[in-house]
Amino acid sequence: MKIIKRNGSEMPFDSNKIFAAISRANIQVDESARISDDDIRKITNQVTDYCSNLDRIPGVEEVQDRVEHDLMAHGAYDLARCYITYRYTRALVRQSNTTDDKILSLIECDNEEAKQENANKNPVINSTQRDYMAGEVSKDLSERLLLPEDIVKAHKEGIIHFHDMDYYAQHMHNCDLVNLEDMLQNGTVITGTLIEKPHSFSTACNIATQIIAQVASNQYGGQSISLAHLAPFVQVSREKFKRELDKELEECGITLNDEDKKKMIEQRVKEEIKRGVQTIQYQVVTLLTTNGQAPFVTIFMYLNEAKNEQEKKDLALIIEEVLRQRYQGVKNEQGVWITPAFPKLIYTLEEDNIHEDSQYYYLTELAAKCTAKRMVPDYISEKIMKELKGDVFTCMGCRSFLTPDRFTDAGIGNIANAKNYEEGKRKYYGRFNQGVVTVNLVDIGLSANKDMDAFWQIFDERMELCHKALRCRHERLLGTTSDVAPILWQYGALARLEKGEVIDKLLYNGYSTLSLGYAGLWECVMALNGKKLTEPEGEKLGLEIMNKLNEYTNKWKEAENIDYSLYGTPLESTTYKFAKCLQKRFGVIKGVTDKGYITNSYHIHVTEPINAFDKIAIESRFQALSPGGAISYVEVPNMNNNIDAVMNVIKYIYDTILYAELNTKSDYCQVCGWDGEIEIKEDDGKLVWECPSCGNRDQNKMNVARRTCGYIGTQFWNQGRTMEIKERVLHL
Repeated sequence: MKIIKRNGSEMPFDSNKIFAAISRANIQVDESARISDDDIRKITNQVTDYCSNLDRIPGVEEVQDRVEHDLMAHGAYDLARCYITYRYTRALVRQSNTTDDKILSLIECDNEEAKQENANKNPVINSTQRDYMAGEVSKDLSERLLLPEDIVKAHKEGIIHFHDMDYYAQHMHNCDLVNLEDMLQNGTVITGTLIEKPHSFSTACNIATQIIAQVASNQYGGQSISLAHLAPFVQVSREKFKRELDKELEECGITLNDEDKKKMIEQRVKEEIKRGVQTIQYQVVTLLTTNGQAPFVTIFMYLNEAKNEQEKKDLALIIEEVLRQRYQGVKNEQGVWITPAFPKLIYTLEEDNIHEDSQYYYLTELAAKCTAKRMVPDYISEKIMKELKGDVFTCMGCRSFLTPDRFTDAGIGNIANAKNYEEGKRKYYGRFNQGVVTVNLVDIGLSANKDMDAFWQIFDERMELCHKALRCRHERLLGTTSDVAPILWQYGALARLEKGEVIDKLLYNGYSTLSLGYAGLWECVMALNGKKLTEPEGEKLGLEIMNKLNEYTNKWKEAENIDYSLYGTPLESTTYKFAKCLQKRFGVIKGVTDKGYITNSYHIHVTEPINAFDKIAIESRFQALSPGGAISYVEVPNMNNNIDAVMNVIKYIYDTILYAELNTKSDYCQVCGWDGEIEIKEDDGKLVWECPSCGNRDQNKMNVARRTCGYIGTQFWNQGRTMEIKERVLHL
């Protein structure tokens, strides 16, 4: 068994240290209050047994909390007080410099928490370490100077989660929809260099990747671009190829009929599209941004975004090539085709591609094959999204959705000074999310102790705490000048403001959003009435809680003219943090706190046996109440030989839910060449990945891809998330 030290590194669990610490405190109390060595050994064994039954690695603070608990349970109150006083004194000493140990452990690659904090960041490489080191400084400043004490305390105790505190010291926002159309059609500036409108599709793709990298380096969340913004450049290339071909034929004295010329031109167009898409795919996965990871980018594929029929046909060609290249994958170090994490792909299901007699049904069939092999694309239903939001647009990053445009209808106009603004047309590209704060619903449920009146009272208090934290995010951005990120605020990605102009007007009127996240609805309901969300009583209470959350975001929005929106938090490392905090506060409660993770947003628990269609149907009712973003998934086995079943699920998504995906597995062992599922095993209280063919456990010699938070991770996960992955049941 192991233990996690305060600096994040791991070391072997040594019960003798517990015995020694209690013994030292025992000497400090009056002789009449001392306990025997046998009693100390008994308490030491109790603490050790408690830690070994956690199904995860405990932290030092957690072990010490348990020592206090067992001393009190033994009736050794004076000894417990002495032990607590010693801990407090040592904590004061450590607070004299809160960052040194963590930074040093990052540099030496000893920090296990950092290694598992982000499933798409490699903590060993210098650029990532530098980002993490800066993050530790930012968190230290935020906790000591920038954030209110009650927010920091609630964050540390897992009552709420103040997301991305490691970037809070800077004036940075979360995620956005890049106005790529404006930047390509009307020009932009990158690091002081003017970039004019491209003269070919492949050049447009190359510029797009440079924009993606620049945007990623000036924010901390994900970005989304639309292929519809690249589609017009196919015609630009087509006309270019026509001129070139005419010139070549004239120089060679060759005459061709129009039909043959058209075939030759279209062949060149297809080769151009292939090169352009390849540029995006390979540059995105090979670029490193300033935060030490590939750009967290989503590519949106929506045929009805095209402005005319020719553009729609060209967009279909691009979508087809994107799907074909993703189906193929990218090569790893050994030259084997594997599944990349990015770019994330979103494919919109619509009348033109969902029925067998639809013009673009072949694209949906190709998407289904790609899903079965590479886990992407995800699917948005045009029909359901229009019903719920009135418009169809992509999400940002891992699932965050903007609110429907209300500033255009209000006559506020082109406040971002976008050059592609159309009067009266609703606007989504160029808009963004200011940040996220998540409430731990499970903590509220357990704090109420099955008393619904107490639950709603605590709920109200926690909502005001979240509101206060969200206001901190908003106010941190107020007064930010466009100069901090010219690519975003001056050169078209989000706006074209003047140098020195503040971004404040973009923080109101619904131009941007603030997200109230929520986590653990399943366990919250279970704690309150012992029912599952799949049972009528559980579903009723769950929907009541969701409606109440929306009441608060609507109230804040009405009062402040800021678009607060309810967001189904993806929870990457936070799922483990929340679970540990709950066990510390409430102990291990069957069905509620007995895992090393809590359930994402409104999801049905990963261990719950349910078929794919029932899961989608039930979760669709909750997703409709999560307007700020949410995604549902079904867990499936290898579907490469059963594409018909994948198509049936996709069609059901179109008719039933706004946003959903299918999760499969895509692994490769570099030692023996195994390309089946890499398994998760338990070894001395720790979950490890192991090749079932050769027993390889070296994570540097295997490629594992899993979708965990709405996007694919490839750098492995913390123990809580790994347990969640291990326990998933299949829905098909």
